[in-house]
Amino acid sequence: MNASSIIPNLKKDFPASVVVFLVAVPLCLGIALGSGVPLFSGIIAGIVGGIVVGFFSGSQLSVSGPAAGLTVIVATAVSKLPGYEAFFLAVALSGMFQIIFGFINAGVIGDFIPNSVIKGMLASIGIILILKQMPFLVGYEPDFEGDENFQQLDNENTFSELLRLLDHITPGAILIGAISICVLIFWEMKSIKKSKILSSIPAPLLVVILSVLLNYYFKNGIPNLSIQQKHLVSLPVATDVKSFMSFLTFPEFKFVTNTQVWIAAFTIAVVGSLETLLGIEAVDKLDQLKRISPTNQELKAQGIGNLISGFLGGLPLTSVVVRSSANVNSGAQTKASTIMHGLLMLICVAFIPSILNLIPLSALAAILIFTGYKLSKVSLFQSFYKNGWDQFVPFVVTIVAILLTDLLKGICVGWAVGLFYMIRSNFRSAVFAMHDKNHFLIRFRKDVSFLNKPIIKRKLNEIPSDAFLIIDVSKANFIDKDIVEEINNFILNAASRNIKVEIKESHLKSVHKLFTQS
Repeated sequence: MNASSIIPNLKKDFPASVVVFLVAVPLCLGIALGSGVPLFSGIIAGIVGGIVVGFFSGSQLSVSGPAAGLTVIVATAVSKLPGYEAFFLAVALSGMFQIIFGFINAGVIGDFIPNSVIKGMLASIGIILILKQMPFLVGYEPDFEGDENFQQLDNENTFSELLRLLDHITPGAILIGAISICVLIFWEMKSIKKSKILSSIPAPLLVVILSVLLNYYFKNGIPNLSIQQKHLVSLPVATDVKSFMSFLTFPEFKFVTNTQVWIAAFTIAVVGSLETLLGIEAVDKLDQLKRISPTNQELKAQGIGNLISGFLGGLPLTSVVVRSSANVNSGAQTKASTIMHGLLMLICVAFIPSILNLIPLSALAAILIFTGYKLSKVSLFQSFYKNGWDQFVPFVVTIVAILLTDLLKGICVGWAVGLFYMIRSNFRSAVFAMHDKNHFLIRFRKDVSFLNKPIIKRKLNEIPSDAFLIIDVSKANFIDKDIVEEINNFILNAASRNIKVEIKESHLKSVHKLFTQS
């Protein structure tokens, strides 16, 4: 990254970094809370994910930080290990594993995820953002910020939690949330976008400032609408350098011989790498410039980030779709936005945490809900429906599976359905058959496996007596021996039905020599 690429894009990258920073702070705190580690561990991970991973990453728009998908793994590891010091050692060791993954080219795994599944993942995250942030929008925070799982820690699920909203509405919070959404919608109007001055102001930043001012007015003018501290951002406050350093928890190397530490490290590395590869693929799909991120470099960057995050007492990192989507939607052009959001987090946490603690969570929920809407627009569903069932079904199944389970399980289900349709498509298109009166043609248009055996048997059984059949195998480089045997058996019995069979083959391909000529 050089100055020639930073300066021209700074007017877009800096406002985007502010938006990502505002979104990232409560997510980092919420994920730390849900993971059962000190809150400051989430902030450390956010800072490292922005500055360190942002610097080493080859992605221009991806934002890394603590991920909700790892909360269960982290919480389990913390409960099994002898202390936080052992867990943070596991985080650092997971970084070493990821660096190794990068050097052995494990990043290629991401290339095997179908586009319909990736787009389904994006749409599902958009829907999850809308559903999960609705309680925060009305001033009800039963679950930790950033949770993406269907089953929640409070024994509720994504849908059942929504049924309880009406009993826990905070008037001031829902008023600020509603105004925030209206501002975000209004800022999308063409008249705003045509104005150079107004379009240069990020709508999410305006929403945050407006929400703080409104709550200040409520406190001094309408106390009944005033939002309590529990409904605001809650960032640990350090009064000096010594108290700031007290927030850090460093790993203990004496636990390096503990088997559970290595198991936790490898688990975090594998799951975190998979989430990162999925995140990178998703962000590349959102990039208007259609830049391709080097996946192996990304694994190395994540490894370096986790190594440093673990040594400083931070949570494990992955490429996070929610923050990356906010980055893209805010107009970011280069990875300078990612790095600056990490720097902003460091500066604000160190020097002005009390100001951040004035931000209502309902305003941030509005920003995330609007981001979710952009990820899951109806037009996206319409587009995949027009592309055919082989695209639409994996897309929808991925969405439903992620909504009802979690990100990785849903992706696996979507991938399996996508694989089924791919095999089905290849199965149907591999064999072409036509006839003109008593002349029949069966052509192998690509490689033919044993999966094509039923359709070939059916086509052969449909050949009537006294017919002339051409079997064209010249286009196929590979033909399964079961298929060869089936055709040879048909040829042996064809004479008894007065069927003339001609094999059109290529003598350059050894497998074609296995056929019997009638």
